[in-house]
Amino acid sequence: MQVLIHDHCHSVAAEQVLRLLGTDPSRGLDLFEIEERQERFGPNLLGERKPEGALRRFVRQLEQPLVVILVVAAAITAGLGEWVDSGVILGVVLVNAIVGFVQEGRALEAISALSRTLTPRAAVLRSGERKIIPSAELVPGDVVLLQSGDRVPADLRLLRIRDLQIDESALTGESVPVEKAVEALPPDTSLAERRNLAFSSSLVTYGTGIGVVVATGDTTQIGRISEMIASVEDLATPLTRRIARFSQVLLGAILAVSLLTFAVGVTRGQPWFETFLAVVALAVGAIPEGLPAAMTIMLAIGVSRMARRHAVIRRLPAVEALGSTTVVCSDKTGTFTQNQMTVREIFAADSIVRVEGSGYAVAGGLFREEQPVGPHAEAALAEVLRAGMLCNDAAVREADGRWLIEGDPTEAALLVAARKAGLREAELLREWPRLDAVPFESRHQYMATLHAGESSNVAFVKGSLEAILARCRADREAGILDPDAIHQSASEMGGRGLRVLAFARKEFPLEQKALRHADLETGLVFLGLQAMLDPPRPEAIRAVATCRRAGIGVKMITGDHATTARAIAAQLGLDVEAARPEVLTGRDLAALTDTELLERVQRASVFARVSPEQKLRLVEALQARGHVVAMTGDGVNDAPALRRADIGVAMGLAGTEVAREAADMVLTDDNFATIEAAVEEGRGIFDNLLKFIVWTLPTNGGEGAVLMLAILLGTTLPILPVQILWINLTTAVCLGLTLAFEPKEAGTWSGRLGIHTKRS
Repeated sequence: MQVLIHDHCHSVAAEQVLRLLGTDPSRGLDLFEIEERQERFGPNLLGERKPEGALRRFVRQLEQPLVVILVVAAAITAGLGEWVDSGVILGVVLVNAIVGFVQEGRALEAISALSRTLTPRAAVLRSGERKIIPSAELVPGDVVLLQSGDRVPADLRLLRIRDLQIDESALTGESVPVEKAVEALPPDTSLAERRNLAFSSSLVTYGTGIGVVVATGDTTQIGRISEMIASVEDLATPLTRRIARFSQVLLGAILAVSLLTFAVGVTRGQPWFETFLAVVALAVGAIPEGLPAAMTIMLAIGVSRMARRHAVIRRLPAVEALGSTTVVCSDKTGTFTQNQMTVREIFAADSIVRVEGSGYAVAGGLFREEQPVGPHAEAALAEVLRAGMLCNDAAVREADGRWLIEGDPTEAALLVAARKAGLREAELLREWPRLDAVPFESRHQYMATLHAGESSNVAFVKGSLEAILARCRADREAGILDPDAIHQSASEMGGRGLRVLAFARKEFPLEQKALRHADLETGLVFLGLQAMLDPPRPEAIRAVATCRRAGIGVKMITGDHATTARAIAAQLGLDVEAARPEVLTGRDLAALTDTELLERVQRASVFARVSPEQKLRLVEALQARGHVVAMTGDGVNDAPALRRADIGVAMGLAGTEVAREAADMVLTDDNFATIEAAVEEGRGIFDNLLKFIVWTLPTNGGEGAVLMLAILLGTTLPILPVQILWINLTTAVCLGLTLAFEPKEAGTWSGRLGIHTKRS
């Protein structure tokens, strides 16, 4: 019943959902019904899956073909009485196995991290009384009360709301809090658009609401992601796939040559025991005993180098996987962009003013046609900026060299824009002290504040363009401009991916000290528009260009709106061949067959409003096209794709614990440019690994050839197995590892390593 109701509850009326669940919204569930449902559905917890045993995980580290060869070599040398050499080889095997065991163990913490995201307590209605209970005791049909600051304890169908806004970024990728509604939606509404639902683990940022539980535990959206993480198969990296294939070929070649040599020696009348010992020496000489140790040390050196460039590697083979990457799929907010809303354009007095500077730092200024503009010289511009600063509940402050905000990011952007023009909150509030305020409500789509003036009190209003214009006076003398021109300007701003807010004012008598919605129904004077955007990082633009020159494709996969994603993609240069990069939405992806997706995924650069399942599907489609995929993410919704990708990259600052545990690499600065730097380092490390392998194989081949020739000629062995072991281990570790410190070749980052740019 949970799954059936959960999958369709957004498309039916709330009353019908309540009937299906047998719940009275004014009383909640009765105690007897609660006990029966707790037995039926179990606790509201994510299921604990029995992890693979530690012993089994350790043994699996020894199942790699190259390691098997070394174990056989250790057994043979032990059988010959060479205990020191056998111990050295086993030591190399154990060191590599322990490193892999420890690194893999950390990755298995991803699912247990999901269990820790559920809120421990929830406010519910039961038998007509409001109670605070552990969230684990919730059952389908419980009526839950939400308020600002709460973490949603289960998946809810909303019944009643008041200005409810919920931050769902960790689950859907939406970069700003979502304004909720209660009306039924079309059946094909995507997950990110289901505004009449509240999802488990999301955070209430504003307002209040009442909802009925439609899913608990593993049947919630976050529970389904947990199932996906558990079921996603970890892929071997390009390096481990090549080494496995190389080891199999090497093992087959050594066995074939050894058997052939033994047969020839015995056929020629040589004593079989002496011939066997000689063949053992031949096999030992051909095995590159120092290769696993050298690889581990070289990859560890790469980990250290990348850490200095803000990339923390969680699994050693991931170092090389970065160098093999052919496509980078990245989230938008915080990775490509600064995650700081910034006013970019202001429409006032029938013209547009451009705002320079990014983020919340007060740096930049206002320009019209490349000429600086001051608000004191233009009354209309000053009014728009003043309205944005006074009709505002946010605060921006600097701490430890970083600009921090308190409140809504949109309102913070308005404060910063006014500061860039020279306005200051303290001075304005002294001149225009606040008397009252009408908070934002979704049904009214505006916020207003009343301020005391010298000759009259003034209300400043901000909100959606439609809500503001509908309340403005029509005569031009009063300040209202041509509505068609305003709509055209707003449409052009929206086409550039900007979020547009409209501003107005209205005067009241000095004796009026309170403000009501009825006071703002008519008579507003239109002031202008402010349009904002989370701007791209300048270093991300350069990094995208560098990746493209190196033959690495870059794709944006985001939960944000298609228009905003397209605008950011154009600024980043994701698709330089097209003026408007192709965008596929989650709804588009749902309509594509697997065959169609394989074709479209190659061409499209931007994927917007996608669900966790679709992110995973995109990664698999790119891998099916032969790509080595690096996937970045920060939310719970990204975890399955992070685990499936050849190299999963999580955000260290804004990322969730679940995403970090599922990833192979963590960025300590959440910057796409760091990915580009890490890929560059990975290519250099792979190049040095190739140099080491090319250097060490002729040594083993030469030793094997000399021994084989001696056996065939029936002469005394020129070198003993213990001497071969000593040479192989000492030369590989002491001499060959100098190649690990080789600087990157000039052609490494320009695409010269095309030999490994496809998945094996």
